[in-house]
Amino acid sequence: MADEQKVDSEKSAAADNGVKVPAKFEKMVGEIEKMSIVELAELVKVLENKFGVSADAPVTATVAVTAPAEEKTSFNVELKEVGAQKIEVIKVVRDVTAKGLKESKDLVDAAVAGTAQMVKEGVKKEEADEIAKKFTAAGAKVEIK
Repeated sequence: MADEQKVDSEKSAAADNGVKVPAKFEKMVGEIEKMSIVELAELVKVLENKFGVSADAPVTATVAVTAPAEEKTSFNVELKEVGAQKIEVIKVVRDVTAKGLKESKDLVDAAVAGTAQMVKEGVKKEEADEIAKKFTAAGAKVEIK
């Protein structure tokens, strides 16, 4: 007989709003259904305080994920200033670029005139640093881009 009452009450609760209420909660649900909106709000506050929870909808934090900046793998070495040791700089240009004497001298002369000249393009960082050291040792100023 007790089983029949459980089945009947579950059917009635399910028929009310489509939610199946377990038998152990039927009495509680019945009491809550009888409460006014003000009483329900008060009950929610009491439960929040009692159990340290919030009835607010959970807010999902959206973190803007930015792709890491693509690391540059290819660099250009540009001759900015030649300095006092023009002949040494010409030798470094010949060594680094495998250009002939005339082409190397023309490149250095253009840099002396104030126009920055591209010495080497598309090299790895390590190679660009080595080239810069050679030019610095010869008294020139270069820029790695």
